[in-house]
Amino acid sequence: MPSSKQKQSKSNLRPISTLNLLSNREIQGLMSSKEEVRQLFRECALAILNTGNDEDDVKKLLRAYSDFEIEVVPEARGPKIAVKNAPGTAFVDGNMIRGIQDHLFSVLRDIVYVNHILSRDGLYDLDTSEGITEVVFDILRNANIVQPNLRPDLVVCWGGHSIDRIEYDYTKEVGYQLGLRGLNIATGCGPGAMKGPMKGAAIGHAKQQVEKRRYIGISEPGIIAAEAPNPIVNELVIMPDIEKRLEAFVRVAHCIIVFPGGAGTAEEVLYLLSVLMHEANQGLPYSLILTGPEEKKDYFESLDKFIKATLGDEAVQHYQIINGDPEKVAKTARKGVERVRKHRLKTQDAYGFNWDLTVAHELQRPFEPTHENMASLKLTRDQSSAELASALRCAFSGIVAGNVKAFGIEQIEAHGPYKLNGDAQIMAELETLLGEFIAQKRMKINVENYEPCWRLAS
Repeated sequence: MPSSKQKQSKSNLRPISTLNLLSNREIQGLMSSKEEVRQLFRECALAILNTGNDEDDVKKLLRAYSDFEIEVVPEARGPKIAVKNAPGTAFVDGNMIRGIQDHLFSVLRDIVYVNHILSRDGLYDLDTSEGITEVVFDILRNANIVQPNLRPDLVVCWGGHSIDRIEYDYTKEVGYQLGLRGLNIATGCGPGAMKGPMKGAAIGHAKQQVEKRRYIGISEPGIIAAEAPNPIVNELVIMPDIEKRLEAFVRVAHCIIVFPGGAGTAEEVLYLLSVLMHEANQGLPYSLILTGPEEKKDYFESLDKFIKATLGDEAVQHYQIINGDPEKVAKTARKGVERVRKHRLKTQDAYGFNWDLTVAHELQRPFEPTHENMASLKLTRDQSSAELASALRCAFSGIVAGNVKAFGIEQIEAHGPYKLNGDAQIMAELETLLGEFIAQKRMKINVENYEPCWRLAS
């Protein structure tokens, strides 16, 4: 963690995004935001300014920069941001790096402005699935992530922020092969398997002289300190919670590639499987590829075994595993994207946002990882495979929170490990999988003696 001597004392920033088009009423709405929104804005802004520093503990970051200050100043030309005691790594010769500056205004847009519009009565019906999807769409459109008249070309890449060099280099090679084929990249925006595909694609795009190069980062407030935007990200959006982040991923993706990761990656895969197994989505084209270097195939062997044992063949049919062959992965992704294009053209669904996909309401409701909620998860077989996948997704979401999110870490410190209950076989499979994640050092960055934040019922 950088020392206090590396802090930048003070800097004033003017809008370089669409925020300079806000009306006086909208600016006043920003200024009158609730205290918890202002605090959330400060924490996310600090994470953005700390980009490039390998640290996934939000509490350490907040302690190291306890004197960090950020203020939004209303002006006729749009709101101005004033920062004080920010990480010095965000500056070059006293000037804030342009990409970080742009991301900082993205934080203002997505944290403060979105909270402002969500607080307006009657604008969205958040008690319905359709209403939540409208929110997801409007946030993405407001951030210019969803754009009209763009040919399908977006590959979402999931994977861990805590991976070794072999796995990282593999993600770059896959990204390079995708870039050579004119495909753009969206990730969770952090380091590791979220940075590698973008870095590789940037080289592929440069070689092919691709004009519109998109490296989209989709994050959420609770995890952005652990996965601050990597330097390649040129479009950033921060969704209000993990559920809207996941829905954003699956609706903007024309193909999803998953690299090795940890509990967060397992959460993402289980979420998508729960969506794809929904009866309303049968027959919709959707490419899901799991891939890693041949010498590190243990992650997907473990995850595949877990999925087969808990969810059965109904889940396995929705993905394919391709290890050690970046070119084959890219070719398969390209074919998957083309299938999606033809389907959207036939059905007149939007190219940039998958309206046809049904996302069950239980997958959209924010899951708060309290000890009570974790213990109440229904990890049993007396339900559909899609519903079990959804419950398992919540279990992994809680584990991610206990590892890296401020709320989860505070819960564990106050009440001890989360307790998970369920059928004996499911608990046994879960214990095996999580044990393998720990043995593979996939839980946290730079932690040798990892202490589990959960306890499974015997």
